[in-house]
Amino acid sequence: MSLTWPLALAALLVFPALLGYRWWTRRRRRRETVRLPSIALVRAALPGRSRWRRRIPLWLFAAGLVVLATGAARPQASVPVPANSTTIMLAIDSSGSMCSTDVPPNRLTAAQQAAKEFVESQPEGARIGLVTFSGNAGLLVEPTENKQALTAAIDALRTARGTAIGLAILASVDAIAEVNADVPPTGVELPADGAPGDFQADTIVVLTDGRNTQGVDPTTAAEQAAARGLRVYTIGFGTTQPSSMVCNPAQISGDASMFGDSSRFGGGGFGGRRYQNIDEPTLREVADLTGGEYYQAQDAAALSRVLRDLPSNIVLQRQDMELTGWFALAGALLVLAAVALAQWWARPPVRTSTSAPASHR
Repeated sequence: MSLTWPLALAALLVFPALLGYRWWTRRRRRRETVRLPSIALVRAALPGRSRWRRRIPLWLFAAGLVVLATGAARPQASVPVPANSTTIMLAIDSSGSMCSTDVPPNRLTAAQQAAKEFVESQPEGARIGLVTFSGNAGLLVEPTENKQALTAAIDALRTARGTAIGLAILASVDAIAEVNADVPPTGVELPADGAPGDFQADTIVVLTDGRNTQGVDPTTAAEQAAARGLRVYTIGFGTTQPSSMVCNPAQISGDASMFGDSSRFGGGGFGGRRYQNIDEPTLREVADLTGGEYYQAQDAAALSRVLRDLPSNIVLQRQDMELTGWFALAGALLVLAAVALAQWWARPPVRTSTSAPASHR
């Protein structure tokens, strides 16, 4: 907890001043006390109040003054709060291996469905952008609140040759820089001695089923993201089981040569079986470098679950929240309680008198 106006704590000096004044008045009364022959008669005439009844209101009043003085200093606490203006960049692998059928009907279709569910589940005000990558990386949708445009772009994903994970991260960084002035684009040279500050609310989610084969190394791109306070969450998608590769014609780009002889296509499918080739060590390193996390999703249900749980991690950011109102309320309640108890316990006791019944003749 921090204080915006710490000089206000000088108000705490009021309490010792009050204690000094109380001590001085009591001492003065003792000097002016009239000596009476019987102290017992005086004590009997005064209402009975135990020592703790005299002290509790005093200490409650003191605590109230302390809390009020602290509130006047405008305390702030760093708390996690929802970030309504966050940008989430989805970078989805569209390499040829996404046609693998180990996740039915194929990896690309399952990824498209999970990504659309993720988009639809986001609260109003959250901006989402879409990057696709195969041999290169491109921004399909700039960060937007238009969910319809996002789902249409996800449906239009097409496979191509190669996997450029590093380029996808850099493209996502540049897309965030367009909407967040606190994030420099990748072409800007950062100070060599500049230590990374707090994380931005904006984040990058990379979904891939393979390893980087072209372009910038993913760890180099991750360092660029980390230097800008951007977290990268990575998802390795697919199983380790060999499976045939089948994509419908609408999911295949014009680069059919990536699968060999195009005459092998039949009914939207093509021959060949492949193993999963996820570079998990690199994906973990990318997440660790940027303060994100790595997830493994071997089927469609696991991928949907990972994406569904992401907002609890990436849509929260820490902000300084002022607590002055709470301190003022607590201080006022303590002072009121002190005054009320002092008045209640200072009431004179109700004395009942009994008289002897009159005698009847």
